[in-house]
Amino acid sequence: MSKADFDRIDKEIMRALQDNAELSAAAVGEKIGLSQSPCWRRIQRLKDEGLIQGQMMKFDRKKLGFDVLVFAQVKLTAHGRSQVPEFAETLRQFPEVQECHLVLGNFDFLLRIVARDIEEYERFFFEKLSHLAEIQEVHSNIVLSEIKYTTQLPI
Repeated sequence: MSKADFDRIDKEIMRALQDNAELSAAAVGEKIGLSQSPCWRRIQRLKDEGLIQGQMMKFDRKKLGFDVLVFAQVKLTAHGRSQVPEFAETLRQFPEVQECHLVLGNFDFLLRIVARDIEEYERFFFEKLSHLAEIQEVHSNIVLSEIKYTTQLPI
């Protein structure tokens, strides 16, 4: 996959939509000094090229009752490393796992996991995660305070 070409106006459009994905093409255009039609065409092109990949909302996990955030470092067995695609697909099925990254280093995967409380994470760990035969070890890091969280890229 090659990197897409975009100019200063495209960057301004992407910044505006990162701040508020609900903005209409007219509102984005007004914000950046472009009329609605060319702004809409640029947004469509950015979508067609895959630079804009959907529209999401950010929810407050704590207000929704998910008080525990865990970063788990997972190391696979030698046999498990030969089954990475299958293991990754299994992790995709766990709704508690919000992010899953295959990484280089002392472990193989980094997981971002949410739970309502420590007991719920404990159940997830012992009833789901530790039952996966490919896992050699898991190091769980419980988040005390979230200092910064963003999905915005520094465009």
